[in-house]
Amino acid sequence: MPDPTILDQLAEKLAAAVPPGMRELQQDLEKNFRAILQSTFARLDLVTREEFDVQSAVLARTREKLEQLEAQVRALEARLADTAPAGPES
Repeated sequence: MPDPTILDQLAEKLAAAVPPGMRELQQDLEKNFRAILQSTFARLDLVTREEFDVQSAVLARTREKLEQLEAQVRALEARLADTAPAGPES
């Protein structure tokens, strides 16, 4: 979920865009806008920058480990090919 201050600022801007005749409802509108924005962002299942960075680091480590394992498999396959007995001689 985004930073609550961002939601507050966005709710204030939306309330400020209300026609002048409805200014007396501004606080109520801000509160309603804030609630709507929070529920909408909650449904979007967003992650914080920190959570994203942590998962990016995990992915990078996993990718690095995968590359190491692939190199080991290639080396083992090469050794196996070198030590495999030759096919039947005719």
